[in-house]
Amino acid sequence: QVQLVESGGGLVQPGGSLRLSCAGSGISLSDRAVDWYRQVPGKRRELVASIASGGRRKYADSVKDRFTISRDNAKNTGFLEMSALRPEDTAVYFCHIIFNWQDYWGQGTQVTVSS
Repeated sequence: QVQLVESGGGLVQPGGSLRLSCAGSGISLSDRAVDWYRQVPGKRRELVASIASGGRRKYADSVKDRFTISRDNAKNTGFLEMSALRPEDTAVYFCHIIFNWQDYWGQGTQVTVSS
């Protein structure tokens, strides 16, 4: 059974940093792209960053130069390092993969940026 479990969210002050983790089970994350999305109530889910199986990275313009996506294949875990956080980064963050043409999502982790 394929499962993704996010962790690392929390409350942080503006300008602060957090590192989100996405642990995979039942599937090897190293063989495929891993994406991070975020969603706020009433809005559609937004793609934040992607890392391809070969390591190529893409970022939304709103997080470029502040967020870094990575993976640790030995731990079968993906990461999203977030720095210089802003109140507008507040959202539930989800990791996502596609396997056998099916979308898999984690349960999400809440990130709140507030003073």
